[in-house]
This record gives sequence, C-alpha cells and structure tokens, in this order.
Amino acid sequence: MQSRYLKDVIHRRSRYAIENKLPLSQEEFLLLVENALKYCPSANNSQSGRIVVLLQEHHNKFWETLKTLLQEMIKPEKFPKTALKIDEFNAGYGTILFFEDQETVTGLQTKYPKYAHNYPDWSMQSSGILQYIIWTALSSVNIGASLQHYTEIINEYVTLQYNIPRNWKLISQMPFGGIVAEPEEKTFLPLSERMRIYPE
Repeated sequence: MQSRYLKDVIHRRSRYAIENKLPLSQEEFLLLVENALKYCPSANNSQSGRIVVLLQEHHNKFWETLKTLLQEMIKPEKFPKTALKIDEFNAGYGTILFFEDQETVTGLQTKYPKYAHNYPDWSMQSSGILQYIIWTALSSVNIGASLQHYTEIINEYVTLQYNIPRNWKLISQMPFGGIVAEPEEKTFLPLSERMRIYPE
C-alpha cells in the first residue's frame, strides 16, 4: 500500500514546459504557499524562511532582467540557448523567491553558542524542506515548477526592486505555471548502491 503523500513525491518533477495558467484560483494557490511557509519545520522553531511571490508583470520583469544580465556575461554565440531557457521560465504564471533570514540565524548562534556552528547548516536544511514542500504541493495540484539558482546574478536587483531587508539571503527561485508537457522519464541508480539494511 502506498500513501497519498508518497504518490505526490513520485509525481513531483522539474517541469520546464509551463504556461501562464493555473488549474486553481490564485487565492487557493497563495493559501497553499502560506500553509507551507507556516508549517515548515525549522531549528528551534525559528521560522527563518522568507518568501516573495512574483506574479504578472513582476514575474515577467524578473526574468527579463535576468536575461539582460546574463547577456552581458555570456558569449554571443552561446546566448540564444540561454535566452530560450529563460523564456521558458518567463512563460509561467509566477515565480517564488526563497530567502533565509540571517538575523534569525545569528540570533540563534548567540543564544545557543554551543551549537553556533550548526545553525547555518540547519537554516539551509529548513530552506530545502520549505522548497520541497511547496514544489511537491504544487505538483499535487498539477502545477509545474522547477528550482533555479541565479542568486548571485539577480540578488542586487531583487533587493532593490522589492525593498528586501539586507539580512534576507536569497537562496533560490521557483518559476511555476500550468503544465504544458511532461518531462522525460527519470532514471535511477541501483538502490543497492544507495541504501543499506542491517541485519542483512
């Protein structure tokens, strides 16, 4: 017997072929994201995760700005391939920006000095959990998404454009939208190389 949750885990994939539509209302989508943020686990219940949701022209401007910045960095003969990739993200309904509040992290380091060296790692683990919760939840309602990491390139624009506190560290970007096409079949390494059971 397989749980509904594991079925959703199996269904979640990186989906790049997305469109500017959602199979549910924008209000329902936002409630999904809010609940994921609210109930995501974090070290000492610090709730260090932060999210910015970009919709409509803000979503489009984000990816157009990134494309402009990338054009300045990439050789002209290689840029068309990159531009097509960015256009795929831009074709979606919106983008979720994930952050971690570094003031919260340093506060925990001060409060619990014995474990201070662990808190940056625990913060990133919590962020990964939050990203995965949202990604899987979106997939469960047939919204396609992928996880992108153009952080260093777009960070200054995001900070200035959306008045982001300097203590918010940008971690990743998740473009999402209606699913246009399914990805190729996923391949797997043998589980015997990845999992051990004792006693054998």
